[in-house]
Amino acid sequence: MATMVASNLSLAPVANRFSSGMSTRFFDKPSLFMVNSPLYRNFAAKIRASPAIATVETVLGTDLNEQEANPNQKKQVLACPICYDTLIWNGDPVFSVDSTPRSTLKCSTCKKSYSGNETHLDLTIASGTKKYGEYKPASSELFRLPIVSFLYERGWRQAFSISGGFPGPQQEFEMMKDYLNPVIGGSIIDASCGSGMFSRLFQKSGLFSLVVALDYSESMLKQCYDFIKQEENISNENLILVRADIARLPFASSSIDAVHAGAALHCWPSPSSGVAEISRILRPGGMFVATTYILDVPYPLMPFVSPIRETIGQVSGSRIFLSESELKDLCKTCGLVDITCVRNRQFVMISARKPA
Repeated sequence: MATMVASNLSLAPVANRFSSGMSTRFFDKPSLFMVNSPLYRNFAAKIRASPAIATVETVLGTDLNEQEANPNQKKQVLACPICYDTLIWNGDPVFSVDSTPRSTLKCSTCKKSYSGNETHLDLTIASGTKKYGEYKPASSELFRLPIVSFLYERGWRQAFSISGGFPGPQQEFEMMKDYLNPVIGGSIIDASCGSGMFSRLFQKSGLFSLVVALDYSESMLKQCYDFIKQEENISNENLILVRADIARLPFASSSIDAVHAGAALHCWPSPSSGVAEISRILRPGGMFVATTYILDVPYPLMPFVSPIRETIGQVSGSRIFLSESELKDLCKTCGLVDITCVRNRQFVMISARKPA
């Protein structure tokens, strides 16, 4: 049994395609053969769990169907967001979009119970509270509005290509596959998934043994569920929807192979808390891939722009990134390595790896 670790991948071909105009053919190089070869597509995640923690290993030469022999093992990746201990399941043993929300979970340590509704599991700390509530920053509350959730794939996200140079979901997906090669066959979380554009792409690709569509917004998860049910050629198996706080992720430490966050870092109230949590739950060698905006402020203007940025952040709860080095430092500070950035105007895709 060999645990896979990430290798350094050449980004020159990807960067060159940006500089010469966006193209959909990102993988006319050896890595395309590697991803599509039977050897890589047969990678699987075998999960081993102790009473307090679950770890995921990517094992060479294992068929993806083998893990279905014991589906309860896969559920060990979920943990109580209060104490990070394992959750006891009471419900359908099948791990899927339809069955998982009907389950009830209870922490084996603090005994707090968590449950789902028609569309998703609610694994926030405040799950189940009736009188207590907390105010969230405007950037978080905005995406909880049903109208924003409805519009997100009906013009909102498409505007990113015009205003910021985002290449579009399909091309972004093709780009990130280059970084995700080392963890093919493992589990992936689509953090701040919104209406689930990338969650659906991850699931339909067949490259991952488990896809978790995660967001704080209930209305976004409802929209995500509706799109999944409408989509053709997508399996409900090994795909779950989870409501969670990015700063308090309900997953066991070192249990997840990859985390993706599309156009989300700038919306998080505390990007450092979010990336630190992602670093905690990633297994050794696990990958983090994210996209966001960079304002590109000239260095002499930094002292003048920074106070304005802080004021905007305090009011909106969002973060404006001013340089690639700022993003790289964020990942490095949270314990990630092999950090790379690819740019197209304001758009940036950053990748990082948890040390093996």
